[in-house]
Amino acid sequence: MKQIIIFTDLDGTLLDHFTYSFDAALPALRLLADKDIPLVICSSKTRKEIEYYRKKLDNEHPFISENGGGIFIPKDYFAFRIDGPPFNVAEENSYEVIRLGTGYPDLRNALESLRKEGFDVKGFGDMTVEEVAEIAGMRIDEAMMAKERDFDEPFIFEGNDQAAQKLVEAIEAKGFTCTEGRFFHILGNSDKGKAAAILTGLFKRGHGDITTVALGDSLNDLPMLEKADYPIIVQKAGARYESRIILPNLVRAEGIGPEGWNKTVLKLVSDLTGN
Repeated sequence: MKQIIIFTDLDGTLLDHFTYSFDAALPALRLLADKDIPLVICSSKTRKEIEYYRKKLDNEHPFISENGGGIFIPKDYFAFRIDGPPFNVAEENSYEVIRLGTGYPDLRNALESLRKEGFDVKGFGDMTVEEVAEIAGMRIDEAMMAKERDFDEPFIFEGNDQAAQKLVEAIEAKGFTCTEGRFFHILGNSDKGKAAAILTGLFKRGHGDITTVALGDSLNDLPMLEKADYPIIVQKAGARYESRIILPNLVRAEGIGPEGWNKTVLKLVSDLTGN
């Protein structure tokens, strides 16, 4: 049987949109642990935020931060040396890190330039910890972790769809990209799909032929879903799917966030493993 690798978004997918709880997904999480199926978190969240949830999940697998900006691999996770090209690997504390994203100061400068051009944008770097906590429904300690960014700047934007399209064009004209999750995000030439593809290659080196599964709920998950053998979207709050995610083999989970995550992972793993 092929080794299964599961990539998952956090906000609105494995975590409830409002409460950030993953309790509804516990049966599937236990199944993955029992079957030694790696669960790779691939999120717009920062390294510290993901580490916080990895600890709660008892997860010791690699993870991808800030919409593909950084890949963090626990040292000695793979039985071979990780090196480039096409990427550079640096040792940082207990990780081997592959940095793909643009530096945060460059993103902050770009956002300031957009404001000067008349776009009503406000990034996490413009907000106090209290403001981030309020708009994201986080505790203060969680908001502090969310503000410690390296590769991606979440921001809010006041404007209609036409204005939003002009904003995206202005961001792209500056050499950056824009995507959407819970918030708008400005980032460099990195995305969840590029990071997931690199990790998939490393897993193949370690396990041979593998089967990849990816779960998300928002447009910023699309590049990751495109790279997976089994792409799955869960329902967003309000029991709706992200209509802009269109793939020929897309699975639509029955259930909002972690509820849909749980049902679909239980069924898919059962189908793939035969029990």
